[in-house]
Amino acid sequence: MPRFLALTGFRCLAATMVFVYHNRKYWREMLHPEFLRVINEFHIGVSLFFVLSGFLISWTYEDAPLQTGKGYVKYALGRMLRILPLYWLILLAYSIDPIFGNGKFSALTFTLAHGFSNQYNLNGIAQAWSLTVEMTFYMFAPLLFFLQRKHLLYALGFVVILLGISYGIGEILYLNHINKANWFRPLSFLLGGTFPGRGFEFLMGMLLAVMLKKNNFIMFDKLKHKTAFGFLGIFLVAYIIGLFQADKFHHGTDHPVGLLLHNILLPCFTTIALLGLIQERTWLQRFFSSKLLVLLGNASFAFYLIHISYVNIRIRGLFLLPDRNFVVLWL
Repeated sequence: MPRFLALTGFRCLAATMVFVYHNRKYWREMLHPEFLRVINEFHIGVSLFFVLSGFLISWTYEDAPLQTGKGYVKYALGRMLRILPLYWLILLAYSIDPIFGNGKFSALTFTLAHGFSNQYNLNGIAQAWSLTVEMTFYMFAPLLFFLQRKHLLYALGFVVILLGISYGIGEILYLNHINKANWFRPLSFLLGGTFPGRGFEFLMGMLLAVMLKKNNFIMFDKLKHKTAFGFLGIFLVAYIIGLFQADKFHHGTDHPVGLLLHNILLPCFTTIALLGLIQERTWLQRFFSSKLLVLLGNASFAFYLIHISYVNIRIRGLFLLPDRNFVVLWL
């Protein structure tokens, strides 16, 4: 199986974008407003992760024998072992720390179930909401593999139906006054913070894996300079989304059009960028394939889990560097 070194290095870019996004408050008064407009949307780094995850899971497991219960359990355990141990370790430290968790343990955060609630999704390790999205995708991935073999629209239809069911459950519970924690609601939360709303990002990654395996690139086949086109598209979409910001403190995705661009158009350009990194020999491909970027890419999950919230706060209590501990966190 080929190793996509540039895609590993690409993870470093995604993690760095999220870091910059969460630290943009330090630079609000120093940056040009048009540049800040883009920085305010650097949460798109999470979207880059989701598209890449859809590709890698589909590339690795689509042909695996997941039709049996034993095969599915082995697959699920493998994915859990990649995600949960480090998260649990950090969450355990948070929970026993007298300044933070103060000895209180939450089954919701340890199981990642809190990510389905708009009230609890930022509890504990705040960025772990995205792990809930990832784990939900892992759970449904074998079914999505089956559906996309029939037709990609079947997989897309399943995600849309799942979104409708999730929204319906949340609203029914709310109307019956038993949903104070806002499980599966409101719709803006579902679209921005759960797998049913973010499913198209994973599906685009799956589509890329299918295209590579079949050597059939559909509308991308005649597209030249895919790497440049994809990367320019990613940052252009971020800027256009930023045009819908109410002010420099808010996101363009708060507006329905901005959210639509984020959930639909951004994954398309991300897919093209990934295809370019795989197919084309460019300076960007060489950069992301370098030993340093691959090393950082492999560390990106750990960096993501510590770059804000508990670990970063603890580090910041010891020393705060001018670069907001960016280097220290990577180290």
